[in-house]
Amino acid sequence: MTARAGTVLVIGGPTASGKSGLALAVTAARNGVVINADSMQVYDGLPLLTAQPSAEEKAEVPHRLYAALPPDEVCSAARWTNMAIGEIRAAQAEGRLPVIVGGTGFYIKTLLEGISPIPDVPESFRQEAIALQKELGHPAFHAELARRDPETAAKLDPFNTQRLVRAWEVLAATGKSLSTWQAAPRVKPPADLAFLTVTLLPPRETLYAACDGRFGKMLEAGALEEAKAFMEKETDGMALSKALGYPELKAHIAGQATREEATRLAQQSTRNYAKRQTTWFRHQIKADIVLESPDPAPFFNNLP
Repeated sequence: MTARAGTVLVIGGPTASGKSGLALAVTAARNGVVINADSMQVYDGLPLLTAQPSAEEKAEVPHRLYAALPPDEVCSAARWTNMAIGEIRAAQAEGRLPVIVGGTGFYIKTLLEGISPIPDVPESFRQEAIALQKELGHPAFHAELARRDPETAAKLDPFNTQRLVRAWEVLAATGKSLSTWQAAPRVKPPADLAFLTVTLLPPRETLYAACDGRFGKMLEAGALEEAKAFMEKETDGMALSKALGYPELKAHIAGQATREEATRLAQQSTRNYAKRQTTWFRHQIKADIVLESPDPAPFFNNLP
């Protein structure tokens, strides 16, 4: 069955909740295309640790925006949204149902509601900001940002490197603060797109067990070797360096933790992240359908 023109199915929820399996089932049944909405899976470099689809899953149905960027590039919500809309249009041109799936809530919220019109920042400004942050360290870099842009700095954690660098690069490149850009009218999503939004929010004990079990399977599949290979090409400022489980495995490889300690800490950090995601999706996304399990049956009949 082909999808009605303009319909976009969006599936969001915490890590290990079963989103990808749900998306795969719907996509296979409804002549669809799976489009990634995960800020780690968009990068090439740690496919196991970021839980990217397997080769068999990719062969079953089309998958887009997985491993789409090298790990040294920056993928903002605005950049991802532009790429996602491009893939939505491509799917529509083929008469397929676009199925957005991922756990990066801000990406999904941006797609659904639009984003502040911040222009693209040349890479040179980002590299300068990264170099300065590394030179000054925390919290001196935050203090320097506060001197230049007190409104934005007041909203930011002095130890959140990624957001501080983003605020600095925007100010340096545009001459306007990030807060000023964020207060401007949003660029809305294309008016012809009709989003049907599903959030997958399993019970806490079910979700936590899935987080623990999945990391064990990642190790069995070679995640430790994958982490070792990535360490050889890792550079400062890579977003992929924050992939769930990677910092803990990196510490183990460096001799700072046993494998058992690294596993326990990685599972804990994954559960903590899943908890934060659950809260975010529950309060920030106005879903048409909320599911506790990745069973496609409850909403198949609601798809146009």
